[in-house]
Amino acid sequence: MPQTLTIGAVLTAEELAERLAETATQALIDEARLSPKPGLVDSRSSGAHQDLTLDLMVRSARSLTSTFYLLALHSWQRPADIALRQEVGRLGRAGEAHMMAETGGVNTHRGAIWAMGLLVSAVAMQPERLLPLSIAQRAAKIAALPDAFSPKKFSKGSHAVQRYQVPGAREEAQGGFPHILDRALPQLHHSRTRGASESEAQVDALLAVMTTLADTCVLSRGGLPALKGMHQGAQAVLEAGGTSTMAGKQLLHHLEHRMLSDNISPGGAADLLAATLFLDRVSVV
Repeated sequence: MPQTLTIGAVLTAEELAERLAETATQALIDEARLSPKPGLVDSRSSGAHQDLTLDLMVRSARSLTSTFYLLALHSWQRPADIALRQEVGRLGRAGEAHMMAETGGVNTHRGAIWAMGLLVSAVAMQPERLLPLSIAQRAAKIAALPDAFSPKKFSKGSHAVQRYQVPGAREEAQGGFPHILDRALPQLHHSRTRGASESEAQVDALLAVMTTLADTCVLSRGGLPALKGMHQGAQAVLEAGGTSTMAGKQLLHHLEHRMLSDNISPGGAADLLAATLFLDRVSVV
């Protein structure tokens, strides 16, 4: 099991920010390296992506360490108000620009900056309250506040949200990350309890998200038929006992083959898995 972030002693704001930044960065790297993930970059291949590699994903994650550090530092013991929301937005946009410069303009972790950034900030707001539900609720309060300085960019994700009338990353955060709390984390713990390896448990957690998430990355590439196929395929793997079983492995292989044939990648689910790994590693003793 991965090492957790323990906050048993009194830490300064700088010490906590450094630990949170390291934990968030490692969660992104571990998500990128995790295999086998259908349609996604992993340690085997670039999945359905032509412009992404594992090396690029790792470099992108490491470029965000300073962003997570600043988010934690500026959120230290602060209430969820407009001032904090605007600061989180400003730092997130600066981090995105730094990431894009590092990747040569390739969008590697834009969605992850949003989800992970909110959760890092939420931990720093009240580091003495580290239950996943409490953290997610604080993150939701930040996400629900308006940011007058946020540019009105029309991304592929927002286009999919509007076209298909589904909730996107913003709604997931404002709702307190239900796909993390209700699906990914319970599945991660359940698979571990049943004796799955750590990598198998993490893939199972990804699949749990994929069973119901209206992943705008999938919708943008393949529309509703592709999304329905992902939901059904992921559910079938878990119903077969998950990726630690032979039947589950075979069904995962079939799901991956179909997603690669359709050129779709569950990038939204991957972002939430990385955030799940972060929450799983934040603990108090």
